[in-house]
Amino acid sequence: MTVTQQSQNRAADYLARRLYEAGCRHAFGMPGGEVLTVMDALARAGIEVTLARHENAAAFMAEGVWHRTGAPGILIATLGPGVLNGVNAIANAHQDRVPLIVISGCVDADEALTYTHQILDHEAVLAPITKATFRLTAQGADIIADKAIGIATEGRPGPVHIDVPISVADMRVTPPRLRRRPDAVLMQPAAPEAARDWLAAAERPVMIVGLDAVNEGASAAIRETAERLNIPVITTYKAKGIIPETHPLCLGGAGLSPLADGILVPIVQEADLILCVGYDPIEMRPGWREIWDPAEVKVIDIAAVPNDQYMHQATMNIVGACAPSLAAITEGVSPRATWTGGQVAAARAALAGAFPTDDEWGAAGVIAEARAVLPQDTIATVDSGAHRILLSQMWTSYIPRALLQSTALCTMGCAVPLAMGAKLATPDVPVVSFSGDAGFLMVAGELSTVAELKLPVIFVVFVDASLALIEKKQRERQMVNLAVDFGHHDFAAIGRAFGGHGVRVTNRAELRAALLAAQEADTFTVIAAEIDRGSYDNRI
Repeated sequence: MTVTQQSQNRAADYLARRLYEAGCRHAFGMPGGEVLTVMDALARAGIEVTLARHENAAAFMAEGVWHRTGAPGILIATLGPGVLNGVNAIANAHQDRVPLIVISGCVDADEALTYTHQILDHEAVLAPITKATFRLTAQGADIIADKAIGIATEGRPGPVHIDVPISVADMRVTPPRLRRRPDAVLMQPAAPEAARDWLAAAERPVMIVGLDAVNEGASAAIRETAERLNIPVITTYKAKGIIPETHPLCLGGAGLSPLADGILVPIVQEADLILCVGYDPIEMRPGWREIWDPAEVKVIDIAAVPNDQYMHQATMNIVGACAPSLAAITEGVSPRATWTGGQVAAARAALAGAFPTDDEWGAAGVIAEARAVLPQDTIATVDSGAHRILLSQMWTSYIPRALLQSTALCTMGCAVPLAMGAKLATPDVPVVSFSGDAGFLMVAGELSTVAELKLPVIFVVFVDASLALIEKKQRERQMVNLAVDFGHHDFAAIGRAFGGHGVRVTNRAELRAALLAAQEADTFTVIAAEIDRGSYDNRI
């Protein structure tokens, strides 16, 4: 690009170009006058801008794209209410380690001195729930864009906010020079000999794998280590599928279902070596707090960042990338027989017994039938609620990122837009969304978006006219039924009203037929699965 050509670019064009270079091809949000230049720049750079019906849903669509492409998601929000509408999903990105670029519009600083309509300090609002926040400057546009990409994607990923003043976005600039920091190169760590000695001597090792390992693409290294050294693997929900869950060494997801944890925690407590690989305990519940004593059992913790959460401690902390760190500490370690008492096979059998797939109907029957009918490569998304706990145990994952959910912030209303983003990014892969009826109602308006995008997503809704998980907790604590029940709505009709297919099902045969038809449909399908709220009792 010549100096003359550069001088014709707006500051917003430099921002957009850097996002395109990072692999971004999609942005989501709601337009406002303050972000029109940014939207125009994104489109000119080759990034498709999709109109959502709410900024919260837009951010989850962006996350869905990231899970399928690896490129940071982009949320566009206009000033004031636009930014505030996105706060929940931005906080979710922060806790769920999602690289989300949040671009907001704002009025110029001089104007804000006397003009107060819709004016608030976006940077102050978002600072606690982002990794960094910037205000774009004309001459610094290229540098700020490069910083934002780096900060959002490195270490534990997360959201980065860029506030764009109106006049700055439009300003024609010639930055001093292009400034691109080279990609960081991982150095092969020198493993402490003690770590190898512990592995070589372990008779009952267990590996706990989390989100860092997924984000770093460490699946192959983890499987190789598990198979070569005969180490069973427990994952967090976000790490499901890091090795196929049909693998004899895989013990599935942990941290949310007391029923599952009752089987998995004793395995961990019986271990003589615990190898935490990319294990970020932000997904876990109190039952996993300090369940081992590193003074009594050897614990090696490999993580992207130092341990500042104190939910557990380790005998040895290794701060670094999962795959090369694993390679270093396992190099030269000879395989040996482990768990010779058959505990791993027994735990797998116990989990299968705790979450049977032969229910005639109810929540478990819906999940079992869907998993049986839909292809192995299906991408599933699931909302928060009782159905998520059950589905996360019953849904067999064969690859990482095959079950998308909010596991850290656990926010409702995420499944529908996550599915839309995933399908938009990979249209040839089947995508199914599972929502409770309350969560679905939060984002039902996005059905108009999915209709306009012509995405044949399958939306399964568990219809029990209740906040089933909270209602269950009320009953268990012998409290009065309060503010957990609502009307019994016709969700199939809602789907049809927005231009898709809508089917009401009350048994497995009807669900099977609906799922088969939905896979052949040229538009989205809402499947309203009528279940009893009590179908979760004693099941999660």
